[in-house]
Amino acid sequence: MNRRDWIRNTAMSGSMALMGGFGSLYALSKEERQKFHPRPLDKMIKLSSNENPYGPSEIVRNAIRDSLDIACRYPYSYADELAEMLAEKEGVAREQIIITGGSTEALKACGITFAANGGEIIAGRPTFLAMMTYAKQWGAEVKWVPLNEKKEYDMAAISNAVSEKTGLVFLCNPNNPTSNLLPKEILLKYSEEIARKTILFSDEAYYDFIDDPDYPSLVSMVKEGKQVIVSRTFSKVYGMAGLRIGYLVTTPELAEKVRNNVMAYSNVPAIQGAKAALADTEFYDFSLQKNKEAKDMICATLDELNLEYLPSQTNFVFFHSGRPIHELHRSMMDQGVQIGRPFPPYTDWCRISTGTLEEVGLFTDALKKVYI
Repeated sequence: MNRRDWIRNTAMSGSMALMGGFGSLYALSKEERQKFHPRPLDKMIKLSSNENPYGPSEIVRNAIRDSLDIACRYPYSYADELAEMLAEKEGVAREQIIITGGSTEALKACGITFAANGGEIIAGRPTFLAMMTYAKQWGAEVKWVPLNEKKEYDMAAISNAVSEKTGLVFLCNPNNPTSNLLPKEILLKYSEEIARKTILFSDEAYYDFIDDPDYPSLVSMVKEGKQVIVSRTFSKVYGMAGLRIGYLVTTPELAEKVRNNVMAYSNVPAIQGAKAALADTEFYDFSLQKNKEAKDMICATLDELNLEYLPSQTNFVFFHSGRPIHELHRSMMDQGVQIGRPFPPYTDWCRISTGTLEEVGLFTDALKKVYI
């Protein structure tokens, strides 16, 4: 079952959310609500899509409102200005940045650029599926490599699987849905090895959530001229998932090949909002802090219930439910909480996104009712 089918099916069977005392217990100040815009409590607490429950920030909202005066214009020149800002941020040339309609479009464009019509993509399983699902529609083949016993990408096995047919290796690090991070030594060793053989695509949608300030981005390999493409997004830490804007960082040669397959290219309000978001360090720091607090609440409850979970370097937690996800899902829906879909082969593991602290409080209460 794919993500779209899962959401469609589960939306039909919701019940009223628990609306207990957490609203007052975890309430933000009036100033914080104005600046950071937490989403309001809904009838169904939706913790299934790894969305940032805050934002867009007040600064970004103002930039979007102001952009409506130029929304009659095509986005190209405004995107060029954003690309210049991102090139400076990443330490690369302007030509090495491609603005996309969310990082999902970036993944799809790269998948068909390098693997359509009989080419091959190698990916760990489970992982984020957008690239592989789309590329298969264009005649690509996918070679799946199971995760290792730590539920990490098996980078040695992936490297050994590369053949002359391989057009691209997909890496999501930190990985979705498992939430964990490759050890930096393993990442760098095998990324170098893979990039000598074929193109390595590194999905870094959750890079901002990594605790280690010295953990490397594979943008460093792009700067060295290696066959590497890195995707980033404004959907997660910046709270702009509904605006659809992301970007790629790669070598000039690979950028030239990918650029013609980018379709949506985003839009003026999203582009102007992204520019403002880059400068809004207060919201960025707030978003990371609230995400940490929410994860701490989730993990404390899992500890209390003796449920195993993986160390999370993202805005979600992957835990061993000990029961089929379809069953747990129905039980949690009855309590007013929507959890993540199944991720085969780990069909008794659950992905739960961080929400506002009010939402997470309701989730922890619901989980205890289901398990105790």
